[in-house]
Amino acid sequence: MTFISIIIIAFGLAMDAFAVSITSGILIKDLKVRHALKIALFFGVFQGVMPLIGWILSIRFSKYIQSIDHWVSFLLLGYIGIKMIHEALKNDEDDDTGKNPLDLKILTILSIATSIDALVVGVSFAFLEVNIIYAALIIAIITLVCCFIGVFMGKKFGELFNKKAEIFGGVILVLMGVKILIEHLGYI
Repeated sequence: MTFISIIIIAFGLAMDAFAVSITSGILIKDLKVRHALKIALFFGVFQGVMPLIGWILSIRFSKYIQSIDHWVSFLLLGYIGIKMIHEALKNDEDDDTGKNPLDLKILTILSIATSIDALVVGVSFAFLEVNIIYAALIIAIITLVCCFIGVFMGKKFGELFNKKAEIFGGVILVLMGVKILIEHLGYI
């Protein structure tokens, strides 16, 4: 997998956390740089650690399914991307706008929830023999930067980008899954 592919996947994975960061920026009344940094660090660390966990869990099984690894990656990335798009398009009537996004418990739950897809991507990285430390660092850094910016965008622009960011992230993951499948089938 190329450096550019990992960057694109990292941006796709960061979109869930970016969308939540925008929402956090909307909710924080007296926003400070340290607030944005706290949120960005949580999301970045979780997004970086989850692919490692997925990779470790799956590396033991990769030798058994190397002949179908491209299909596994295609299905996993496609599923995650379609799920992200679906969740972005459905109505969110259970909006927890009364929650404090700086509360450690809430921030941890949000970080885990937005990084589950990164765990699954870590599984596909094992099948593709990606340098997981390198990929996890890229994912963590890109997520951190996107979330830091997202908090301030939320403060400035409100909810304008929330759903669009999730849809964009989902589309990126689906397209990366298709690209992996096409490459392994020899069409590129």
